[in-house]
Amino acid sequence: MADINPIQLQKDLAGVDYPAKRDDLVSAAERNGADSSTLDVLRSLPDRTYEGPSGVSKEAAQK
Repeated sequence: MADINPIQLQKDLAGVDYPAKRDDLVSAAERNGADSSTLDVLRSLPDRTYEGPSGVSKEAAQK
């Protein structure tokens, strides 16, 4: 997977109410016009509830 820019990731996730499930993150990124590589990374995250943006960024950085 491509390296993901953590600042852009948080912009793509603007408006997410945490805690949020993976599918909520993907939906928000789609609404915010995220590029396909970001959406691919979000879709590949473990299917669990994320407590906040830092947890999402940390998990995404490992992809």
